[in-house]
Amino acid sequence: MENKRKTALILGATGLVGNELVKILIQQKNYEKIHLLVRRPIVSPDSSCEVHVVDFEQLHTYLELFKVTDVFCCLGTTIKKAKSKEAFRKVDYEYPVEAAKIAKKSEVEKFLIITAMGSNAKSSIFYNRVKGEVEESLGNLSLPSVHIFRPSLLLGERKEFRFGEKIAAKTSAIINVLMVGPLRPYKAIEAKTVATAMAVVAKFGKSGMNIYPSHKIDQIEKKKNIII
Repeated sequence: MENKRKTALILGATGLVGNELVKILIQQKNYEKIHLLVRRPIVSPDSSCEVHVVDFEQLHTYLELFKVTDVFCCLGTTIKKAKSKEAFRKVDYEYPVEAAKIAKKSEVEKFLIITAMGSNAKSSIFYNRVKGEVEESLGNLSLPSVHIFRPSLLLGERKEFRFGEKIAAKTSAIINVLMVGPLRPYKAIEAKTVATAMAVVAKFGKSGMNIYPSHKIDQIEKKKNIII
């Protein structure tokens, strides 16, 4: 399967992880065509990429674009940026679940998505609860192959400024040294590491529902061809 020329679709291609994922997939050359679904026009980064400016409220009207081998969902925002819990839920729950439903209808082989450490549909923390509800909904769809990535604090250069994450990123190098033993899963992780792991899983991942905590994501990135 890994030698077959495939096609991919990425939602959230301009985000922190999505941007890194695009670069990696282009470099690997495993995909004959990579469809990038975006809100605003961007310059196509490579001849293998096709940019589509879409209305995420009307994802169901883009069924043809979902007729690919693998779908990568890197969508995500913050309540501060979204300005309300309702708007946050739309980006982090409604759009990903709708994309998964379309992917199933289009008989996509693999659906890969980023949620977060602490995802729990029963959590009292709104952010974690929404992420957990996404995972729960994906499980109910019975897709052939679902891969959920739960990173800890994501490190990398964002296009928008997030003060809290900037402060956390500056201290993470020191804190990560102390994250050993039972604290290891909580280490901050580079966006590029997550993107690399997603690319590896897309190539070698198995069927069924698969969840990768942050420390497992790091292991996959280091192994490059072994799913742990």
